[in-house]
Amino acid sequence: MAEETFSDLGRVEAITKLYEGTPYRPFQSSWFETSGKGYITTQSRTFIEGVDFDLVYFPLKHLGYKCVTAVTGELYAELSHPRTLDLRLGISSKLDFKHIREVWDGVVTAAREHGFKQVGLDLTPSPNGLVISVSATGETSLLTAKRRPAAKSMDLICVSDNLGGAYMGFQILEKEKRAFEKSGDAKAQPDLENYRHLVGAYLKPSINPQTIRLLEDAEIIPSYGYLVSRGLADAVRRLVRDSGLGAKIYVNKLPFAGKTFDLGRELDIDPISAALNGGEDYRLLFTIPIGKHDKFRHDFQTFDIIGHLAKPEVGASVVTPDGVELPIKAQGWNNE
Repeated sequence: MAEETFSDLGRVEAITKLYEGTPYRPFQSSWFETSGKGYITTQSRTFIEGVDFDLVYFPLKHLGYKCVTAVTGELYAELSHPRTLDLRLGISSKLDFKHIREVWDGVVTAAREHGFKQVGLDLTPSPNGLVISVSATGETSLLTAKRRPAAKSMDLICVSDNLGGAYMGFQILEKEKRAFEKSGDAKAQPDLENYRHLVGAYLKPSINPQTIRLLEDAEIIPSYGYLVSRGLADAVRRLVRDSGLGAKIYVNKLPFAGKTFDLGRELDIDPISAALNGGEDYRLLFTIPIGKHDKFRHDFQTFDIIGHLAKPEVGASVVTPDGVELPIKAQGWNNE
């Protein structure tokens, strides 16, 4: 069977074909009813080739999956259940229908995993590479919203998984890309087996789609939530800003994936710096009432308690193993 191309299909037929075999339908308006029982949350992100991803080493299906994970994680940080997803693809001439089908397959996989009810799609030309714009809406139940407690000093700061791995994985992919370009061998393939988990943390980060339901069932409602997508330091600075309290993060409590420090020595990168400023981990950070400590530790063993809220004058600080407190600085922040 001849390979299908955009020139043969056209925009409308291409979109229709992409929906075939999925539980979603094309050309539907994205809406849902709340019946006065919840609040609506919206999140959006744009991903640009050459800025946010490199197609030299980024599998297209993983790319679609990751873009959905990014906006879904922002919904979860707001304690929202995913409802609708809208995708806009700007497509350059170097990509054809088969490539966009791969991106779409990743999008649908993530959308189904996280329980989106509707998925919208549109395609448009792009003069300078692939552009992916994705927006999502979610619903926070009225009961959950009313149960959100006020943040207090000594409340726990928790993260859902390892930190710094995505940045380390990105660095090794960039290293192998440079080696590939230098070799001039079009058939050369890097051996990434030793750091497969770290590379995977960058290419295909995942978030447990049951997280919000489990918190609600356990009656453990965070006072604040953030998606760690631009480094832990950025998330902690936002927490301090929004809560009006201080925060202490303990270096010896930060979770790292296996071989992170081995790769750090190889690339001369400090894993702690990668966790604080690296970005793209897509981990959930929540503040949990100190009174829920024992239940949280028992029911949410994949989370790590990395610090606690403190008095406002503490600011945002990281505590070294020998007890020294250092101010947390995040890229893009005014530290006056």
